[in-house]
Amino acid sequence: MSFVTTKDGTDIFYKDWGSKDAQPIMFHHGWPLSSDDWDAQMLFFLSKGYRVVAHDRRGHGRSAQVSEGHDMDHYAADAFAVVEHLNLQNVVHIGHSTGGGEVARYVAKHGQPAGRVAKAVLVSAVTPLMVKTEAHPEGLPITVLDSLRSALAANRAQFFRDVPAGPFYGFNRSGATIYEGVIQNWWRQGMMGAANAHYLGIKAFSETDQTDDLKEITVPTLVLHGEDDQIVPIAESALKSIKLLRHGTLKTYPGFPHGMLTVHADILNDDLLSFLKS
Repeated sequence: MSFVTTKDGTDIFYKDWGSKDAQPIMFHHGWPLSSDDWDAQMLFFLSKGYRVVAHDRRGHGRSAQVSEGHDMDHYAADAFAVVEHLNLQNVVHIGHSTGGGEVARYVAKHGQPAGRVAKAVLVSAVTPLMVKTEAHPEGLPITVLDSLRSALAANRAQFFRDVPAGPFYGFNRSGATIYEGVIQNWWRQGMMGAANAHYLGIKAFSETDQTDDLKEITVPTLVLHGEDDQIVPIAESALKSIKLLRHGTLKTYPGFPHGMLTVHADILNDDLLSFLKS
């Protein structure tokens, strides 16, 4: 397996498939998953001639289960360590959920200053801010986020079964087609990671205000969001993010859930490809 060691000594696992001369796409996964969550996209874009790269966030998947650094600044710096290690240029960065927040921080603080990023895509992203504050009264009450922490600490294995079996993929909706393998794969990825990284990651994805990150992004940015997202409601994320981006394009999907990249991969992949070619 391939790893890069960051400046603070954390080993980050990554995948790197395709011709080294092809334009690279780097994928950033959501909480509490791993780079495996991008299988459908990596295979698709590999078949289209792109170089595809994905990494496991620190404490997730096969990366080191460290005590420190479970915050957006470290997430973005770890991604940059992979980019520098592989010397990736003209990269398209695609992030889902927490990975969308990671992409926003990465592009603003690392990718653009280094001149390495071409475009960005935020899919069902947590940007600009999830938690309710005085300046953001429409956000989620902190008690909702505390309940996630409590459920994880009490019985992570069951919690990681309930989330994909219910709201994540919209399997709790009447008439939904339920894919048991998808549920099990979500559970598998989650349980590969560290409980402390997942616990602290809730604060990272929900309480990090990324308003300034979005304002600093100057590359073309595509914002994709399902209109039936029960995890990151569209009104609090995509509809606000698009107003902060200088060169943003918004596309929404009626009835699609948070995990639409998996259960509607055929539609999402075609839209992503169109953006890359534009």
